[in-house]
Amino acid sequence: MLEANLLTKSYGNLQVLKDVSLVVEKHEIVSVVGASGAGKTTLLQILGSLLQPDSGKVLIDGNDLFSMGEKELSRFRNQQIGFVFQFHHLLPEFTAFENVCIPGYIAGAKKSVVEKKAQELLQLLDLLPRQHHKPSQLSGGEKQRVAIARALINNPSVILADEPSGNLDSQNQEELYRLFFSLREKFGHTFVIVTHDDHFAGMTDRMIRLQDGSITSA
Repeated sequence: MLEANLLTKSYGNLQVLKDVSLVVEKHEIVSVVGASGAGKTTLLQILGSLLQPDSGKVLIDGNDLFSMGEKELSRFRNQQIGFVFQFHHLLPEFTAFENVCIPGYIAGAKKSVVEKKAQELLQLLDLLPRQHHKPSQLSGGEKQRVAIARALINNPSVILADEPSGNLDSQNQEELYRLFFSLREKFGHTFVIVTHDDHFAGMTDRMIRLQDGSITSA
């Protein structure tokens, strides 16, 4: 589903990624672990085409991301890559329901189709009673589940999550972990998850360990 070949990235004299290569199979849940500054978030941003590598390739479902033009890449990112961030990045002026719908509207899908899918996802994630609440009215766990529903709305090929449990208490962390596995069972999604949580990392199908910009185990 996802393949990275010889990725490098530097900021000035600091080389953050050094010839990183990896493969993630369809339906895998893979964790990326390592100390702060190891290059985990930089790697995830490149895998998601949010950041351009200095050299190397990323292929998602056979599509070479950095050979695409800007508009084509933006469209591909919107439709094929779902993002879940530590701090949710929900738009505060919109309700939970509206936040979930926005990527579907951007993709150009029919309004009725997007809204039906959003309702289904909110119900699946036990958020239907909270759908008309704005982010300021939601708990941390609820905000993260809204962010997951938003990531799923376009049925992406791969979901990339950056420290998704980092801002949650232990109960909500456990619920989030179980949710990722149940979503994989229900929809067959592929997940790549950056985490500092060794407990969660140990539950995933495979751990990729980064140290000083290089993969030391995969």
